[in-house]
Amino acid sequence: MALVSWSMDYASAKSLQAYKWLYGELSWNVPLQYLVWVTYPMILIMFASLFCHLVAPQAIGSGIPELKTILRGVVLKEYLTLKAFAAKVVGLTAGLGSGMPVGKEGPFVHIASICAAVLSKVMTFFSGVYQSPYCYTDILTVGCAVGVGCCFGTPLGGVLFSIEVTSTYFAVRNYWRGYFAATFSAFIFRVLSVFNKDAVTITALFRTKFRMDFPFDLQELPAFAIIGISCGFLGAFFVYLNRQVVLFMRKPNALTRFLTRHRLIFPAVVTFVVTTLTFPPGFGQFMAGELMPREAINSLFDNFTWTKIWGSASPPGLGRSSAWFHPDVNVFIVLLLFFIMKFWMSAVSTTMPIPSGAFMPVFVLGASFGRLVGEIMAALFPHGILFDGILYQIIPGGYAVIGAAALTGAVTHTVSTAVICFELTGQISHILPMMVAVILANMVAQGLQPSLYDSIIQVKKLPYLPELGFGHISQYNIFVEDIMVRKVKFLCSQSTYRELLYLLDSTSLKTIPLVDSKGEMLVFTFLLHLHKIISWYCLKQIKSWEEAEMDKPLELDQIRIDPSPFQLVERTSLHKTHTLFSLLGLSQAYVTSIGKLVGVVALKELQKAIEGSTRSGVRLRPPLASFRDTIRKSSKPSKTSPAPSSPVHIMFTIKRFRQNSVWNFEHSDVDSVHIHYMMSVFFF
Repeated sequence: MALVSWSMDYASAKSLQAYKWLYGELSWNVPLQYLVWVTYPMILIMFASLFCHLVAPQAIGSGIPELKTILRGVVLKEYLTLKAFAAKVVGLTAGLGSGMPVGKEGPFVHIASICAAVLSKVMTFFSGVYQSPYCYTDILTVGCAVGVGCCFGTPLGGVLFSIEVTSTYFAVRNYWRGYFAATFSAFIFRVLSVFNKDAVTITALFRTKFRMDFPFDLQELPAFAIIGISCGFLGAFFVYLNRQVVLFMRKPNALTRFLTRHRLIFPAVVTFVVTTLTFPPGFGQFMAGELMPREAINSLFDNFTWTKIWGSASPPGLGRSSAWFHPDVNVFIVLLLFFIMKFWMSAVSTTMPIPSGAFMPVFVLGASFGRLVGEIMAALFPHGILFDGILYQIIPGGYAVIGAAALTGAVTHTVSTAVICFELTGQISHILPMMVAVILANMVAQGLQPSLYDSIIQVKKLPYLPELGFGHISQYNIFVEDIMVRKVKFLCSQSTYRELLYLLDSTSLKTIPLVDSKGEMLVFTFLLHLHKIISWYCLKQIKSWEEAEMDKPLELDQIRIDPSPFQLVERTSLHKTHTLFSLLGLSQAYVTSIGKLVGVVALKELQKAIEGSTRSGVRLRPPLASFRDTIRKSSKPSKTSPAPSSPVHIMFTIKRFRQNSVWNFEHSDVDSVHIHYMMSVFFF
């Protein structure tokens, strides 16, 4: 992954270099400059969109929301395939090479996870342990850490960020594995830069040179706190704006239907608008439009105080920071315009149908906001801050670093962005105010909006488990028996093929409980042979033979089964159920009462219960439901749970079998069925 990351950076850097060269060579003709400035990114963005649409539509977007869902135990088809890998790499490289405000971090986490998934499948030829779903999850978790680690060369922050973003509970055994893999990937990533002479030695990606003896004064802490609180509100608004754009694009109206039929129009229009507004001789001159994302970060982290430089001769070593100076516009206005324009541009650009992340665009936004506050502080204290008889100058670049960490933390709901910023800049002196700002930003943002990744999960309607809020007593008063599905369909040893086929055609569940019997894989081998045999007989013989076979009992002794499916008792509280589902990554659990199968609770039921109990205060249980009538339970069977006299009838479709779909079985009214062997049956 370090090789892939470096190759993508190299290719995108060469693309941006060619972009700037073409623009510079046409300095004698402004209309041609505008044509190149707009057309070059449009071609790359449209190519990325078309390539992903044709090769693997699953490569579109960040990928972290889908990975979060996969690590929850949900199967998403085609998201971890080589086709998605190729589409993600090519599309992301083109997007980064266009200069548009799109990020690398989220998509690269997806890329690294695909690599981990493919490697785990290869390893199954050498060791069967990699076939275990738990081992597969562990490898994906490490892949996420590697993705962040070699994206920026930040192994420590990469591991912590992957834990915060993808996991509710984290297995400590994966901690050293993640650090091991992420450290090697980050090391190789930076070594390749040295070999390519991009750097003299292994250093931070955006190395700063702030003073270490007295980096900040205690009197500056209120300003750092203001940055954190403000970034909390701004981060929540960014998530809200991004979600509104996505929801608008999903509304069923004439415009969205038109854009769906012509998929390249939306990314083309967005690119056209963004590049037109950032055109340097045009409006872009008032917002440092000529700077590419990495150039903007390096300039925002510089060691100069711009308020003192503006209006005077540029000092030596200013470099690309000169783009922030306009002879007729104050530097505060330039920073403010940059922040406002890039804010909505980033929120809209990250919704384009290409591989794109939001970490780097938000990082740039936070750096610009922090720099603005730092320049304001430098203007308020032009002579610096007096401490122990010595005047120490304000460092606006330090404020930019803190702003970058705070805003990215607010948008992603993580605190590890402080560690990532420390590794990116090599500036450990500001780690304390950085942590304060990030924590304050998280406190504000988490109370207003979900994280950007959770927001995408909700918009895409992916299976997810909401968090339980603090102080909601209903989570302890609601029990599994109040939210479970009581009409559970099941299979037993007395079931016939006719009943089995009906179940296959009438259900979409992936697992079912097996009561009073075992196993069931042989049926599909038999049906496959049946399909081959009947082609040699006439229709009448086929019909009579089928009728005779369908009434025979099932052979359930050669089937792959799960002998220990997860079970809950009726009185398990909502809080405990949520904890178990989160900890073990469950998608469903069977509910039993004294050995009887009384229901099943799945992720969907749990999600509805949690949202009802934490958002609107909906009472899912009737009043006084806790005072159960024990006499009623012991003496009278429930009307809703009669003992089944016979399983339901069955039908079968050969088409589903030939498509290798997963077979599922159900049965209704099983409250009083005694479970001798309760097993989840898997069909392949």
